[in-house]
Amino acid sequence: MDFLVLTKVGGPFGVIVQVLGWIMEILFAFTNLFGVVNIGLSIILFTLVTKLILFPLSLNQQKSSKIQAVIQPEIQAIQKKYKGKNDNESMMKMNVETRAVYEKYGASMTGGCLPLLIQFPIMIGLYQVIYKIPAYVGMVRNYFEVIMDKMPANFASNEVFMKLAQSQALGSADFSDADKVVDLLYKLTRPQWAELAGVFPEITTAVTSAGENAIEAVNRMQNFLGINVAYTPMNVITGFFGGNEEFGIMACVMAFIIPILSGLSQWYCTKLITVNQPQQADDAPGSNLMKSMNVTMPIMSLVFCFTLPLVIGIYWVVSSLFQMVQQIYMNYYMAKVDIDELIRKNVEKANKKRAKKGLAPNKPTTIAQAMKAMQEAEAKEKAELEKKTAKTKKLVEDSTAYYNQNAKPGSLASKVNMVQKYNEKHEKH
Repeated sequence: MDFLVLTKVGGPFGVIVQVLGWIMEILFAFTNLFGVVNIGLSIILFTLVTKLILFPLSLNQQKSSKIQAVIQPEIQAIQKKYKGKNDNESMMKMNVETRAVYEKYGASMTGGCLPLLIQFPIMIGLYQVIYKIPAYVGMVRNYFEVIMDKMPANFASNEVFMKLAQSQALGSADFSDADKVVDLLYKLTRPQWAELAGVFPEITTAVTSAGENAIEAVNRMQNFLGINVAYTPMNVITGFFGGNEEFGIMACVMAFIIPILSGLSQWYCTKLITVNQPQQADDAPGSNLMKSMNVTMPIMSLVFCFTLPLVIGIYWVVSSLFQMVQQIYMNYYMAKVDIDELIRKNVEKANKKRAKKGLAPNKPTTIAQAMKAMQEAEAKEKAELEKKTAKTKKLVEDSTAYYNQNAKPGSLASKVNMVQKYNEKHEKH
């Protein structure tokens, strides 16, 4: 199960993760100035810092959503116009008209996805750093290295050591690699540390640079709200009901609360975010999928949180709580934004790009102008439909009158006359 190990991510993506790792290390050093080295506290500070870094992208995403809310009625009108027309010509016309609407507002058909695409690798990087703290934070790794130095050269052949490795899904790891040893030590519970010390008593003499017992320092560093952040909530719950003295009632309560808070806070965040997003029609493509995802994703978060290390659950909860505060502020800010001014700036920005391509500039469109254009288009469509209906009605009336000449409508004579008139009419042709 390679996804469990704490070794660093390589390749181009590894650069992003490494930068985030430096931020985490700086935060560890900062809290250490006050005599506090705690993974849970550092995760909270790390979450707040990264959320502030991503705030401009989030705000741009909200502005894009506000413009999309204005564009959406026109897009839906175009979709309604071409509904059921699947021929190539109709599809091309629909695409051209859709593109023209976006250009009118200085928006891109894919522009709303850009902030999300930028945030995606950063968010993945955040999980890598949080899940693999010893790989990116030297101060944390040092705690484990002083313990490793006290272990005998043939430690990997020890039966107890291998049993501990298998309990953490690392039984097939190559422990000649120091990173793999750190992977295992980071996941050990307090009883497992005692078990390891029973076969390697030398590790109990390992001390940190501050002169503190290294094993005690590790347990203290990983303890947050009475729980080791390397444990999963399920570890704590099963341990408590299994009679493990390490887990008290409060630890068990927290093991339930963190996943539940994770699910609820993410659900409420989604609700706050959708306030500024364009409302789609029920029959719009992907509409039902988005609605179901807004419910299923928080539920999945709750379920996964029980089986992932508590450090992930802490991150999800803190991230969602901080996102709530940000989103409430952004909703307040966006409610006061002049949409016409936002569109004007958007069009100016788009026109600069058009000028570089040698294209003529678009004129900014106000909401009033857009509404008037839509009303005129609807009135024109309605007038054309009424004209067509009136023309059809007159043709029917003229035809009926022609066939009913010199006879009472509905009589046998009128029917005979109708057949005669029909034959005369077609003989002339």
